[in-house]
Amino acid sequence: MQYIEPLFRPPSEARSLILQVTNGCSWNRCTFCEMYTQPQKRFNFKPLEVIEKELKQIAASGYPVRRIFLADGDAMTLSVRRLTEVLTSIRRHLPGVNRVSSYCLPRNLKNKTAEELTTLHELGLTLFYVGCESGDNEVLQRVNKGETFDTSLSALQKIKQAGSKSSVMILNGMGGVALSEQHARNSARLMNQAQPDFLSTLVVSFPQGEERYQKGFDGQFQALNQQQLFSEMEVLLSELQLDQTVFRSDHASNYLVLKGTLNRDKERLLNQVRVALQAPDHADLRPEWARGL
Repeated sequence: MQYIEPLFRPPSEARSLILQVTNGCSWNRCTFCEMYTQPQKRFNFKPLEVIEKELKQIAASGYPVRRIFLADGDAMTLSVRRLTEVLTSIRRHLPGVNRVSSYCLPRNLKNKTAEELTTLHELGLTLFYVGCESGDNEVLQRVNKGETFDTSLSALQKIKQAGSKSSVMILNGMGGVALSEQHARNSARLMNQAQPDFLSTLVVSFPQGEERYQKGFDGQFQALNQQQLFSEMEVLLSELQLDQTVFRSDHASNYLVLKGTLNRDKERLLNQVRVALQAPDHADLRPEWARGL
């Protein structure tokens, strides 16, 4: 396989074949994201004949492939026709694949119906990683996400109607100190209405500096410190009312590792957060040197 690097995937796709069907991100304007800012990551489609050739090579190698992740940032911007062709090719050359997944911007599904997503589900595309980031419209506008509470909810509802699963990411600290509470409460409200299958949180960070991010906050963005991040997490967890959602806050950017199923484990998770707030020396926090993207 030949990739246009850098290449990104969700942590849970560590053992999946990464099939790069697009390069970069079609939106690529979010001020918090530095994944596809390099010149070589300018958005483009990979020709179907190249994808077909790569699948044939993998099949000929005899390597057992059970899961495939469609890269890059929003492969779901492809038309239903093109996605159908890709998925059909996967089935033809790699019949042992039992799951295909992809990152998905809510806008990717604006012009795709639940019925069309059902067709893609039947062809094996059954899991979507949706970066909602926040459920608060002011925060989303300030970071130039190009989405709203309603567009995110609509996409997540379509995925559920199609019988597929959604894995949602919320960014802890995304609104800074000033918007922390409304970010947490409205993110919880979005999740409560969407009822995703999986929910994870990462801490927003700026390895290349805050200058681009600060513009959306008129230079007034103030990042949350460790204790403020825990306070925001306490609000988020307190507001969540989920039926059966696997929750993970174990990314390398997080100080406090949280794992459970909501709402079943809600009180245990809240107790962990409160220990971190009240007695951080007893909370088994990740040291600063071990944190990262």
